[in-house]
Amino acid sequence: MTDDEPSCCSPARDDSATASSGRSAASNNPTPTADAGQETSGGETTTPDTSRMRRLPSGSFRMGTDSDVGFEEDGEGPAREVVVDPFSVGIHAVTNAEFYQFVRETGYTTDAERYGWSFVFEDFLSTEAREHVVGNAGGADWWVGVEGATWFQPEGPDSTVKDRLDHPVVHVSWNDAVAYCEWAGTRLPTEAEWEYAARGGREGSRFPWGDDLEPGGEHRCNVWQGGFPDRDTGEDGYRGTAPVDAFEPNGYGLYNPVGNVWEWCADGFDPAYHETTAAENPLGSAGGEDGESTDDSLRSMRGGSYLCHESWCNRYRVAARSKNTADSSTGNIGFRCVVDG
Repeated sequence: MTDDEPSCCSPARDDSATASSGRSAASNNPTPTADAGQETSGGETTTPDTSRMRRLPSGSFRMGTDSDVGFEEDGEGPAREVVVDPFSVGIHAVTNAEFYQFVRETGYTTDAERYGWSFVFEDFLSTEAREHVVGNAGGADWWVGVEGATWFQPEGPDSTVKDRLDHPVVHVSWNDAVAYCEWAGTRLPTEAEWEYAARGGREGSRFPWGDDLEPGGEHRCNVWQGGFPDRDTGEDGYRGTAPVDAFEPNGYGLYNPVGNVWEWCADGFDPAYHETTAAENPLGSAGGEDGESTDDSLRSMRGGSYLCHESWCNRYRVAARSKNTADSSTGNIGFRCVVDG
């Protein structure tokens, strides 16, 4: 395993984009259904809609990997047998349209709106958006903090998701994802549930479909092609996010479990996860003082994103793990939901 940890995955809010520029970030053009900076209720829990979910039976599987292609500090192994209880999982990540309904019904304000800025991949910025840059992420200059970048305006004030309603919602923090799940009557998957579902019934393979990234020259997920971070050729059909049901589903009928966007998990992140958590329904600690969750608690993410490339960050494998703080948001982090039983 390599010792270096590339910063392309997703920068944390405590990378302090605002501090590097000395500017104060204020929200620009917030979503039409919420007032930035105003705390609002997540609403009452509803009966979950499972029509676009797949029910997976209880089962055991070999989780993690002993391969040397990953990152030692991520704690991808040692591989071990893990048991999960039955659950239902979304066939795709939560879409912009679905998150819009949540915001419209509850008036929820995301962390990105409250802070006034979020991280955007620099190549996506328009001339106007560049006027709202508040700084770069430490160690990854291609990530820039942009005033007014939110789930509704992914690249800043002059952008919109109106033509991307079937794409995964991004610029959502772990806190935002949890709030959505509470409203929808669902929850975030544990890392074990996520990997069990992502594998699609395959044992030990690197990807949901096998060990080759492009079997027979076919693109099976939305990741970076070309030399990162200079140029994405978009040979898989996309630069940036793709529709949530792009590409062929895995063996369980789930779309894009790897690539496209990172997906938040319920667990607190711990590089010793495979050595310290239970073999049955494991759950990583939330972190923070006295085990309580805080905004700077590290939370687990799975699946990689459209920015992943084998030369830099090959975390689009099913065993790969990454992390970010609970209040962080970027243009390549989303989530999918699960329901017990």
